[in-house]
Amino acid sequence: MKKIFLMACTVMFSLAGHAQQCSLRDVKIDARLGYNLGGTSPVGLPASIRELKSYELTPSFLFGLDAEMSKCGRFGVLLGMRFENKGMNVDARVKNYHMKISKGQQQMEGQFTGDVKTKVTEWMLTVPLQATWHPAEAWRLRFGPYVSYVFSRDFSGYAHDGYLRVGSPTGAKVDIGNGPGQRGDYDFSSDMRRLQWGLSLGADWKFYDRLGTFVELNWGLSGIHHSHFKTIEQTLYPLYGTIGLNYTLR
Repeated sequence: MKKIFLMACTVMFSLAGHAQQCSLRDVKIDARLGYNLGGTSPVGLPASIRELKSYELTPSFLFGLDAEMSKCGRFGVLLGMRFENKGMNVDARVKNYHMKISKGQQQMEGQFTGDVKTKVTEWMLTVPLQATWHPAEAWRLRFGPYVSYVFSRDFSGYAHDGYLRVGSPTGAKVDIGNGPGQRGDYDFSSDMRRLQWGLSLGADWKFYDRLGTFVELNWGLSGIHHSHFKTIEQTLYPLYGTIGLNYTLR
């Protein structure tokens, strides 16, 4: 994943260097307002996750400014600054899923079978660097790497309506209920990365004067947790799509 990101960065910085040789008369600045829809997930669901029982939308908004610089013909380079939230609330059915939980005053770790409810919230500042192409006057396609700094983070939830095998799949069985003191709570917020990176693909369409709409796909290449975090066996990646409006300020 890191190699893919570094290759994309190398190509983008090369394009940015080339773009500075072109005229600056076509620098354009856009303001964006969008909504992020997606979640944090392993790439390819493991057998231990049996069913996604519910998914709740969260207030995952994006506000940003983009500057497209030195457009040569139909090509250019875009540098952005985005203030955004990425989050999800999910309830999943799992089997033999490795967990570390707190039940009342007890701390337990082992293989859980039952339901797991998870809340993820990340407030971040994101900087995308993208190559742009204008196939038509009203259209712009974008692709490139991004880097995000997460300044507020939450990854918490609880296991409920099942049982935990302590230590191993054949360990002592502990029933996990649904109410306070009966369920298994967890909070892995402090194990989340501050710095995240990935690739972004987007399309802008201007439908009236300076006003337009856009769609975007952001594929995280870094897991949301530190590499030494092993409580959750699978690496969880932020995978989000964005829809919204953009307005040309200049």
